[in-house]
Amino acid sequence: MACDLTYSACSIAGSDSSGGAGLQVDLKTFAAYGVYGLSVVTAVTAQNTGRVAGAWIQSSDSVSVQIRTLCEEFSVGVWKTGMLGNVGVIEAVIDSVPSDALLVLDPVLVSTSGHRLLSEDAQRLLIEGLIPRATVVTPNIPEAEVLTGISPIATLNDMREAGSVFLAMGAGAVIIKGGHLVSGDAADLYLDGKREIMLTSPRYTYSVHGSGCCFASALAAGIGSGAPPDEAFSGAKRFIDGAIRHAIRVSETGWVPDPFWNGVLIRSKPND
Repeated sequence: MACDLTYSACSIAGSDSSGGAGLQVDLKTFAAYGVYGLSVVTAVTAQNTGRVAGAWIQSSDSVSVQIRTLCEEFSVGVWKTGMLGNVGVIEAVIDSVPSDALLVLDPVLVSTSGHRLLSEDAQRLLIEGLIPRATVVTPNIPEAEVLTGISPIATLNDMREAGSVFLAMGAGAVIIKGGHLVSGDAADLYLDGKREIMLTSPRYTYSVHGSGCCFASALAAGIGSGAPPDEAFSGAKRFIDGAIRHAIRVSETGWVPDPFWNGVLIRSKPND
């Protein structure tokens, strides 16, 4: 599928040197959706699928100039945020992204390997300044526990309660990703104050680095292409299940999502 400039999406996120998460997987996912991808680098990281060796947050000026320069030329259909890192970067996003923009907010707090990716002092600004502007917020369960104060989140009712807190914060909709639940299928809960949608998919035996980023960027691509958030959620859930089911095994223990699982790849997958 060729990318159509009519539908553009911008990822505001950190660079993942392993290519499995962050800006890299966001842009791959946009391309898989046929959406033209733009990017704003918030951080440079040194990481692989198992650990983050270092992270260098960009200055607020750098982030502001990147966003404003894109806005001079492109009509961005949707913005998606990932790793923001600190107060300065969040302030730059608040000040520079148009206030009426469609925004998918993936509140990246900690990497899969346990490395903290957002400073504690930035969490309140995220809650007060960005979540109220979000079209959809996509926390996983650990992120939802931190941001809502509800812990543990272990049941559907807990997820529903946490989702209601995000709506009270001002989010247009919230998707609580249930991949961290202890048992059962991977269940994700969508709430927007009017509709509640629970979608499930199989739980796979391997952990896939970057699956949360891939899901959020698929959701953004769907919204940016004109789908209502609830329909974009259904499409993104099918998409991420395929990307995980066909995950690329990059090492003995490392897996990354394959955003092109439903298209053409000119190589054989190690897990075929």
